[in-house]
Amino acid sequence: MTGPGYGLDDTSAEGGHTGFLAVVDAVDDRVDRLFEPLRGIPAVDAAAKVITGVGDHGWLWTGIAVWRGRRSGPTRRAAIRALGVAGVSSTIVNAGIKQVVGRERPDRTDLRISNAGVPVREPKTSSFPSGHTLAAFTAATVLSRPGDRAGNAFLFTAAGLIGTTRIHLRAHHASDVVGGMVIGTALGLAVKRFR
Repeated sequence: MTGPGYGLDDTSAEGGHTGFLAVVDAVDDRVDRLFEPLRGIPAVDAAAKVITGVGDHGWLWTGIAVWRGRRSGPTRRAAIRALGVAGVSSTIVNAGIKQVVGRERPDRTDLRISNAGVPVREPKTSSFPSGHTLAAFTAATVLSRPGDRAGNAFLFTAAGLIGTTRIHLRAHHASDVVGGMVIGTALGLAVKRFR
C-alpha cells in the first residue's frame, strides 16, 4: 500500500523508502489497516462518500459562509471575504505543493467500498497534501470566530471528518491528510492575520 514517488530521492537499492519516508510509509500502512474493518459496510461507506462529497469544490464552506453572512453589514462582508481568500489561497498552495512533492495516490486495486451512496469523484492530482483536507482546515480556521465554541467545534469537526473520509475511501494516505490539516490551519491563521 505504500505509495512511492514523493518527488524526493530516499529509496534503497531494492526500491523501498529509507529513513524518514520509510517511517511515514509504515504509519500510513498501519492507519490504512485500522480502516479496513469499516470498509464495505454500506452505511459507513455511504456516509464517507456524502461527507467527502460536501468537501468537493468548497460546497460545505460556501454554505457556512452564506449562513454566517445572512445578515447584511460587517458580518456578511467578513464571511464573503473569508471564504474567497481561503478558497483562492488554499487552491494555489495545494496545487504548488502537489507539483513539487508528486506523491502517488494509495493503491486502490483491492479497495472494498460498497456501491451505497453517491459516486465519488476520481482523484487526478498527486497525493500530498490532501486538497480536501487542506481546504477544509483553511476554511474552518478562517471562518472560526472568537468565543463561538459551538460554531468553531462544528467547523473543525466537519473539517476532521472530511479528512478522515479521504483515508477511508483510500483517496489519500494518512500522512497526506495530516499534512493537509497542518498546512490548511497555518494558511488559515495567516489569512486571518492579513485579511
